Amino acid sequence: MSLALSERQQEDLHKSILDYLYSAGFRQTYTQLKEEIPTLADFQPDANAKTSGLLVKKWTSVIRMQKKIMDLESRLTQALEENSHNNHANGTSKRTNPEWLPSAGSAKHTLTGHRAPLTAVSFHPIYSSLVTASDDATVKIWDWETGELERTLKGHTKAVTDCQYDSRGKSLVTCSYDLFIKLWNIEDGYSNFATLRGHEHSVSSARFLPGDTRIVSSSRDRTIRIWEIASTHCIKVIRSHDEWIRCALPSADGRFILTCSNDHTSRIIDAESGATKAEMKGHQHVIEVAVFAPRAATPAILELISQGQSAGSRYAKVDAQSVLFIATGSRDKTVKLWDALRGQCVWTLTGHDNWVRALVFHPSGKYLLSAADDYTYRVWDLKTGRCLRRIEAHDHFVSCMAWGRQVVSGEGSSADALQDGTSERVLNVIATGSSDKTVKVWLP
Repeated sequence: MSLALSERQQEDLHKSILDYLYSAGFRQTYTQLKEEIPTLADFQPDANAKTSGLLVKKWTSVIRMQKKIMDLESRLTQALEENSHNNHANGTSKRTNPEWLPSAGSAKHTLTGHRAPLTAVSFHPIYSSLVTASDDATVKIWDWETGELERTLKGHTKAVTDCQYDSRGKSLVTCSYDLFIKLWNIEDGYSNFATLRGHEHSVSSARFLPGDTRIVSSSRDRTIRIWEIASTHCIKVIRSHDEWIRCALPSADGRFILTCSNDHTSRIIDAESGATKAEMKGHQHVIEVAVFAPRAATPAILELISQGQSAGSRYAKVDAQSVLFIATGSRDKTVKLWDALRGQCVWTLTGHDNWVRALVFHPSGKYLLSAADDYTYRVWDLKTGRCLRRIEAHDHFVSCMAWGRQVVSGEGSSADALQDGTSERVLNVIATGSSDKTVKVWLP
């Protein structure tokens, strides 16, 4: 130690050690150390001395420094990966580059106008329109290319919880805590042409079933309902959970409905019979969001789970068409990937520091994006389960997220194709909504 520290430094170190031992109550060790250092035989702890509490201060400083180093290393890795992706494009337009990933500096617009937290965002399938729903009981339509507000829809009397365009971009469905589901005619200036009534408590989600002639909804009344748009009648009531159902999403072929609930489970429901086909148990808190993994993501997920010995042997020779994967996000701060047909968790993604609110699969199928109440959204590499990017997105909870889509008939690679096999190309545009009352549009 004499080679590393001067006599003065050694004395200060010894005094700080004695001070720590005394303040921590290790009196016997304190006395023995004083006996071994004759020059400090008269040492008495003094709260005003410069060595008082020095060890604790140095220790916490080292921890903070280590955290800063890890953060800088993470940023450097992210910058290198972004540069690699840009080089990989080889002159291809970033907008159509299927490998594009968002970065902290790619938020083009911050849309302001809502007077309460955002609850849902959705892109028009053809035009550059973005619809947003909010706790302020309104729905707003924006041009995401310019960032301009086009119109505000007022029809609900309480918080609007979900919104979605149909596949042709001709109708919009919204739902609310006011117990109603409303349908809006886009070609007629977003006029409200139907109101669906029947739920007995707050409506959590409303989505078009394939074919755009029916709606599936979920509610705090613990039911899933299927509605016929033409007649506005509820044609089926499914009771699959004993607590609040947070969402009900149809599969691309319409055969299944994916649900998640306050009962900590997610379930696969047969849309025709209403029977539960599989139940996913494993989260330790309310499941806020559940989404189907597109077929494009199946190879990456199979590669991920092959890293586990038992799971790897089970899926070693599985046909990609014979499995159906889903992702769930929960208040337990985790994202889980599931074999939906077997009801088994195949991987858990950990990293968020608060409730996970939204999940979106990258159109290439290689990545999963998750948004959370820790003010961030993250990009996960599905082949490794590693978090590639952590993006500070908003000043408050990030409550919703969506990826833009555009129809490109007869074009697009297999990486651009959606789960149902159509040649819809997914644009490189992302929208996030937050409790800070803003919407951000992320572009290359």
